[in-house]
Amino acid sequence: MSMHRSLKGSTKIHARRNVMKRYERIDILRKNGRWKEGDKVIGLPKTKNE
Repeated sequence: MSMHRSLKGSTKIHARRNVMKRYERIDILRKNGRWKEGDKVIGLPKTKNE
C-alpha cells in the first residue's frame, strides 16, 4: 500500500512529544533547581515539556 502524498517527506509531520526520557526530565528539574546530584532518579516529579 502506498503512502498518501500529504504524508510523504519528514518535514511535513512535526509532532510534539508529550513523554520525555528520564535524563530530559532531570535536565529540566536541574535547571529549575528541584533536583540535586545524588537525588533519587526513580519517582521524579512531573515536568512540563518546553
